[in-house]
Amino acid sequence: MRLPTIFLCTRLARQYCSISHKMAMKDTIFLFDMDGTLSRPRQVIDPEFYKFLLNDVRPKVPIGVVGGSDLSKIMEQMGGKQALTDLDYLFAENGLVAYKNGEQIGMQSIQSFMGEEKLQKFINFCLAYMSKITLPCKRGTFIEFRNGMINVCPVGRSCTQKERDEFFLYDKEHKIRLKFVEALKKELPDLGLEFSIGGQISFDVFPHGWDKTYSLNFLEQYSTIHFFGDKTNPGENDFEIFQDSRTIGHTVTSPEDTKNQLQQLLGL
Repeated sequence: MRLPTIFLCTRLARQYCSISHKMAMKDTIFLFDMDGTLSRPRQVIDPEFYKFLLNDVRPKVPIGVVGGSDLSKIMEQMGGKQALTDLDYLFAENGLVAYKNGEQIGMQSIQSFMGEEKLQKFINFCLAYMSKITLPCKRGTFIEFRNGMINVCPVGRSCTQKERDEFFLYDKEHKIRLKFVEALKKELPDLGLEFSIGGQISFDVFPHGWDKTYSLNFLEQYSTIHFFGDKTNPGENDFEIFQDSRTIGHTVTSPEDTKNQLQQLLGL
């Protein structure tokens, strides 16, 4: 969807006028998506890029990461457990699991929020729906139950990288995930759930308001929040936080593009 010209101009003005290379940035934070922004999907961040973030960016401005994956997956992609203390903030599961300087500052549970009856109604529909679709391949772990969300993966999260890439191309042509989400919205409209398609093989499911904007609840002390993400179109998992009035959104196309934009913004 093409955003109105006035909206785009306003956002661009906010992006490039809000940062002065000479100003103190104690009230500013840079917040990053993980897959496609800091690393390739489900891959480990490039060590040189990681050093750049810590040695060049963080001395100028606090940095945080917000991702839909659980904590262990994000730490794995960031190169290990040291990410908890290397980063000022680490938000797993869209911020439902939140850390500041290595200390946990937030935890929310979808199970206690929804209740078992609604959860099983949702899971049973998903399993029945997936049993009726044919894909290039199907593997294992079709539904991953996380602390703050449910991840639904038609091809199965145990697929190989080659099978992941094959499904991604198949999905781009046949809209498997999009049609799945549309069916869920039609059949289960009263569960109070939102759906976010991201990455290559799955989509996230969570209660209303539990998208990546949830992480902003922990950043109220910052007057300026720059968010960097690659899935910023409507229906994608960075859209809500990208267009939120509390953030200045930056669309990136790759980790290399993220680095280039940081260099331009900070005059590095």
